[in-house]
Amino acid sequence: MLVVYIFCINKLWWFQVLVKEVMTKNLVTIKPQQSVFEASNLYKNFKIGSLIVIENEKCVGILTERDIIERTICEKRNPETTKVGDIMSSDIKTIHPLDKIEKALDLMVTNNIKKLPVSLNGEIIGIITVTDISKARPDLSKRFMDSWVKPVWED
Repeated sequence: MLVVYIFCINKLWWFQVLVKEVMTKNLVTIKPQQSVFEASNLYKNFKIGSLIVIENEKCVGILTERDIIERTICEKRNPETTKVGDIMSSDIKTIHPLDKIEKALDLMVTNNIKKLPVSLNGEIIGIITVTDISKARPDLSKRFMDSWVKPVWED
């Protein structure tokens, strides 16, 4: 009976993982007037996949590697003169640190994003990613992956 009870406690905990328990707290930020070249060096130096764009102590956007590739490289823009503010994603979705990670995943799937800033009282205190969620709850990875699978067209 004791073994069953412990299993139930572990199972209950498993389904109650909060965003704050798996989010990354050490954020790397950048200002919108900085260059894409500077942003790229931050990616390289910190080995990260996104930068939170801050202006006047507020989050005004997020810059992902995909933003750099699609809006700078593919458009043949100069990374030294292109400003982060010109290519960042500015329609930011956020989540509260006390929300469950299932809610974070639902927001990601609904908005077709892989990174979600964590906000408390209007301040960005962390970021949660698909990778964070898949490490904490591997069972949720399939649901996310199914939503991202795109058909392959053959000629």
